[in-house]
Amino acid sequence: MEQKLFLGKSTSFLFGTLTYLVIMFCNLLVLTTIACTAKLHKPMFILLFNLPISDMLGATALFPQLVYSIVTQNRLISLPACVIQALLVHTYGGGNLLTLTAMAYDRYIAICCPLKYNAIMNPHTLVKMIVSIWSISISLIVVQLSLLARLKICRTNVIDLYCNNPSIVKLTCDDTRVNNYYGLFTIFICQAGPLSVILYTYAQILRTCVMNDQSNARKKAIQTCGTHLVIYFVLEFSAFIALIAHRIKIVSPYIRRALGVTILVIPPFFDPIIYGLKTKELKTGIKMFFKINVGL
Repeated sequence: MEQKLFLGKSTSFLFGTLTYLVIMFCNLLVLTTIACTAKLHKPMFILLFNLPISDMLGATALFPQLVYSIVTQNRLISLPACVIQALLVHTYGGGNLLTLTAMAYDRYIAICCPLKYNAIMNPHTLVKMIVSIWSISISLIVVQLSLLARLKICRTNVIDLYCNNPSIVKLTCDDTRVNNYYGLFTIFICQAGPLSVILYTYAQILRTCVMNDQSNARKKAIQTCGTHLVIYFVLEFSAFIALIAHRIKIVSPYIRRALGVTILVIPPFFDPIIYGLKTKELKTGIKMFFKINVGL
């Protein structure tokens, strides 16, 4: 029995550690390639640059604490560490959704308004979009955690596999109506708003391709939009169900935990692979990066 427990513990430790290292390596590779390749200093890739930053925040929020818990067989976490973990988790979630939304808008302008692309997606616009992405993501969760600071913590059992705002709220004994109302507001800002933009922009992209009646253009647009939408809807669906599940008691906690882990594992793992392999310019940039720096 002890041997089986040790084997299971070792396997979980290795799997968690390797997954985290792969996520960090792939995302750092995308970051470095975009930063060091002059040909990639375009609006699309400058916006994409924010995605691996967000993904690394999400992976760092989950894996180090998870691996530590596996090694020590102890899920204890201090309140300050729990708050930091929640800050990273929600910043990652907001950052990812808003970055994907900005990228969808960029593709919409490129395909539907190509003659106006350079005028609209100028450096000034890019700076405003990037500042907005991170300002909204960070400010929303900082306000949430500030609202938590006024409440008395009277429980110690975090109901999820990692700390987030809803799970910390459930540790309090005071009236949490203000927190819940603000939580619903943040769900709308970070999910309903971006979802509306995503649906509109891709509907217009597909409409433009159909009207142009160009099979190659339509195929390219569908390929670009398809992978983008898959990643977006995995994150959107999982995050929405996981957050709403905290407010609906009949939902199984196991479903909420599974979706919660999916949010922090699937996009960070697959984003650099999808964009690295599906985007021709980035794929070429990565090959050149290895050729110059590694000698392959």
